[in-house]
Amino acid sequence: MCLLQKVVFPVVSSQTQSIPVATQHTPLFSGHLGVIGVGVMGRALVQGLLNSQAIPQEKIWATVRSEASCQEVTQTLGIATQTRYTPENLTATDCLLVCVKPNKLRSVLEKLKAAGLPESTLIISIAAGVTTRAIEKALGSQNPVVRAMPNTPCVVGQGMTVLCHGTYGDASHVAKAKTIFESVGRVMELEEVHFNAVTSLGGSGPAYLYLIMEALADGGVRVGLPRDVALKIVAQTVLGAATMVQKTGRHPAALRDDVTTPAGCTIAALLTMEDGKIRSVLARAVEEATNIAGQLGQAERPDSGA
Repeated sequence: MCLLQKVVFPVVSSQTQSIPVATQHTPLFSGHLGVIGVGVMGRALVQGLLNSQAIPQEKIWATVRSEASCQEVTQTLGIATQTRYTPENLTATDCLLVCVKPNKLRSVLEKLKAAGLPESTLIISIAAGVTTRAIEKALGSQNPVVRAMPNTPCVVGQGMTVLCHGTYGDASHVAKAKTIFESVGRVMELEEVHFNAVTSLGGSGPAYLYLIMEALADGGVRVGLPRDVALKIVAQTVLGAATMVQKTGRHPAALRDDVTTPAGCTIAALLTMEDGKIRSVLARAVEEATNIAGQLGQAERPDSGA
């Protein structure tokens, strides 16, 4: 076990503890927050919580698979990190944020169950394709479960996360999860029936946009721009366009018309894109990804992911 310092899990007091910042914050949890898996998303969420002061550093602990990762996470995030769960950890923990791939989730849940996971502990899972019902069945208990589908822009505080709760969860559990994910971006709640679509659109969406950005930058290079210049222009243009949609509330088609002047270069470019069926290709890509998302939690495969 690798720890920043010896971790002591005290008896939880009913009194609100003060956080040493300018403004008093209401504690997110009365106990501790455990983070299972500190990869890209787990790390982003921990850093977001620390930056937003939603929970004190000393109330977060994490588990990773190797001693090397344990030492690295301890040094970079400053939280207690270990390679296994203990009854002591779990008893003092209000919420477990499970940030592992779908093919690893069942094993993690079995280990948590064997280690004495209290039935009151909130489980928040980000595993694509794994339903709240499947998690509840694996646990064999009445733990409240919240399913979350974030995306990688959480790393820079611009993520999009969708939440839903399971059979034993309620609005209070979703509210806790919302506080966690709002520290790294925007959050909404939807019924679980929509989650495969959410996974394909929000979870996988950044990859689609990166491909589009790369193609646009290639176009810039083709007409004489240095690649680094083309990429900077594309990145800022995509950011600006997205911000316009969010802040104006106008439909993308209306905003597109603002740019498209009669007999201009924009309409020529748009017609070329339509000739290539860009609209249907993107829509069909989301449809195909949705179908695959529904299969991710059905079998343990070595390389499953969003």
